[in-house]
Amino acid sequence: MASDEPGVLRVPGGVTIPERELEWRFTTSSGPGGQHANKAATRAEVTFDIAGSSSLSSTQRSRLLNKIGPTITVGAEDERSQTRNRQLALDRLRSRLADALFVEKRRRPTKATRGSKKRRMDAKTQRGQTKRLRGRVRGDDA
Repeated sequence: MASDEPGVLRVPGGVTIPERELEWRFTTSSGPGGQHANKAATRAEVTFDIAGSSSLSSTQRSRLLNKIGPTITVGAEDERSQTRNRQLALDRLRSRLADALFVEKRRRPTKATRGSKKRRMDAKTQRGQTKRLRGRVRGDDA
């Protein structure tokens, strides 16, 4: 999921982070891969300084600081290409920030209706009668 403009990371929730606020680091990937993996710095790691960002509002910053902390670092080494790993890291960063910025709707408490209370009590009464009828059958000669 690429951003609309180059040099900008758009996060759902109305946040736009300029590329200059992201710090990149490239290293060699772990695991097998022979000469290519040992020489090429394909692992991409992006760090975003939440506390020092000027692109966040005060409420967004406080929400992110509470849920994530002062900085967030996301890495990707899934692909052999640095470009693809860079895009994966951006997508993961976008996803983590969007999850942390998501605000759940407040639950408005509701009251049970008179009809629902009556139906529940009728069902309980019916169940009790069913259980009572399961008892021992008493004959006339008892």
